[in-house]
Amino acid sequence: MKVELADIKAQHKPIAQEIKDALANVFEDCRFILGPNVTALEQEVGELCGAKYAAGVNSGTDALLIALASLNIGPGDEVITTPFTFVATAETVCQLGASPIFSDIDPATFNLDPAQLEARITPRTKAIMPVHLFGQLADMTAINAIAKKHGLAVIGDGAQAIGAKQNGAPVGTATDITTLSFYPTKNLGGVGDGGMVLTNDEKYFEEFKVLRFHGSGGGYFYKRIGYCSRLDEIQAAVLRIKLRRLAAWNEARKANSTRYIERLKDVDTIILPTTAPGNDHIFHQFTIRVQGGAERRDALKAHLAAHEIGSAVFYPLSIHLQGPYASFGAKPGDLPHSEQITNEVLSIPVHPDLTADQVDFVAETIASFK
Repeated sequence: MKVELADIKAQHKPIAQEIKDALANVFEDCRFILGPNVTALEQEVGELCGAKYAAGVNSGTDALLIALASLNIGPGDEVITTPFTFVATAETVCQLGASPIFSDIDPATFNLDPAQLEARITPRTKAIMPVHLFGQLADMTAINAIAKKHGLAVIGDGAQAIGAKQNGAPVGTATDITTLSFYPTKNLGGVGDGGMVLTNDEKYFEEFKVLRFHGSGGGYFYKRIGYCSRLDEIQAAVLRIKLRRLAAWNEARKANSTRYIERLKDVDTIILPTTAPGNDHIFHQFTIRVQGGAERRDALKAHLAAHEIGSAVFYPLSIHLQGPYASFGAKPGDLPHSEQITNEVLSIPVHPDLTADQVDFVAETIASFK
């Protein structure tokens, strides 16, 4: 039985004609950049995420860049963030000339540990940027309290968390600014790159719109140096079709995760993922920890591959230990939880098109690993 880590073909098959019709309408209309589908998608995603304002951009990475730029973060500034995530979170800080300051994670949730944050705040700190990793929010009650105490902005990297909630509140309400990614394998994925920046503050929203369109204040007059980062109609048309299925797809991910937990709860070679109290976890990834470190983790990965089961390591090396980022102050041993977790994590299939038999087969294959 072959089990893909992500199966976009299976997702697209039942909606293929709907997508083709929507794309035909885009080509008929010939408005390809920031057209009516983009406007509608911004409204629909904003409503889902609890944000009054949303600006479509051309990638999740650009969403982060524009969020940071809207706060005028630049040379000499510091942004506290996690070392255990995709590199775009730190990369965009550096692209603006600022410094990412890495803080350790909670090994249970893989998200920023609020208890570690205050020790890293300096007079140069301008923002805290938690990542809502693998589909559940970081501890935003604690993080927001620290930010308020020190007068810091908070940007939530929600690339993996569209549809997630904390204490009943959707992801877009948790931070001053929230960013999303529509990369094809995300819970809401396009047919190419795409992203969005969300906020409930109109002044930030006005900055997003200026920054994504070359810094333009209208016509050929410019308010600031900006970017060419506009979501296109093709992506928006497809995303609007998929958005109508997102709630059901997220529920399927959660059901698959519940089934895994029930079948793997007594397997002592692994540690199962944890959902923090109050979180509605939408399981962009189902990430286990393999007891015994990288060698055992890699052996389990090979064991799964031998049974035609896809898996992946997100992420194999903490960012603070990687060459371009090693100069920002964190040394080996400084962030022990992130450094340990990178040697243990393995993500297994959890996508909404899995069958119960496939989930059981994956669980049985993991249980058989010795």
